[in-house]
Amino acid sequence: MRDEIAYAASKGALAAITPSLADHFADRGITVNAVNPGPVDTGYAPPAAHEEVRRRFPGGAWGGPDDPARLISWLVGDDGRWVTDQVINSEGGFRRG
Repeated sequence: MRDEIAYAASKGALAAITPSLADHFADRGITVNAVNPGPVDTGYAPPAAHEEVRRRFPGGAWGGPDDPARLISWLVGDDGRWVTDQVINSEGGFRRG
């Protein structure tokens, strides 16, 4: 993400602060997790970038908004109540290199 240093730094900051926040809120019964959804097709990418990124997925397709949403729904539901202090990558096998 050479051209998006501020974006990459902010994602790194969220990953770094997740354990501290989880520890801070644990005694209140509050769980803290971070989800890294990777490239999700929300219509923001121009056609050339969209095609370049598409080729980096093993299945040849971007994720949709419902892909990370399902993970988040699970985390905030009863099944995810015991999960805390995690940074979860939900990227569909996206290849950066």
